[in-house]
Amino acid sequence: MKQTTNRPQPEDVKKLGELIKDIKFAMLTTSDEDGTLRSRPMTTQQVEFDGDLWFFTGEHSGLVQEAQQHQQVNVAYANPDDHRYVSVSGDAELVQDRAKIKELWNPVYKAWFPQGLDDPNLALLKIHVEKAEYWESPGGAVVALVGFAKALVTGKQADIGKNEKLNLTT
Repeated sequence: MKQTTNRPQPEDVKKLGELIKDIKFAMLTTSDEDGTLRSRPMTTQQVEFDGDLWFFTGEHSGLVQEAQQHQQVNVAYANPDDHRYVSVSGDAELVQDRAKIKELWNPVYKAWFPQGLDDPNLALLKIHVEKAEYWESPGGAVVALVGFAKALVTGKQADIGKNEKLNLTT
């Protein structure tokens, strides 16, 4: 059996960083106390991806309560214009490091946190990415449509791009 550590795999970290770097919004899924899955839109902080994702959140939010009960979360990214879709799973951690908050802060976040950096409820949710899966069709919509049409004519499964699983830990 393969031993799991928390050491990121450089090639998978690099690939995942490239896949999500231009996708600003993601759906973050947590598990409620009764096991119900809940997703909400979040803005990924635009920093160089090193194996962790960062999101601003309210310390006392339902999101944080759920993530503290069930640390395993999913983050789904979609860029339909580029036919790129990414599903990321990992463990969530509440971070209240004021220096990190200041480093990632953007004044536009005052819409959600009116007191800005002085908001005592302001915190970060850090996702330690363990695994990811992606789907991409580099040729765009026309190539995808041709692939679908060819599959319908030949009776074979459509070749609409690349699908791969990434493991960020060994």
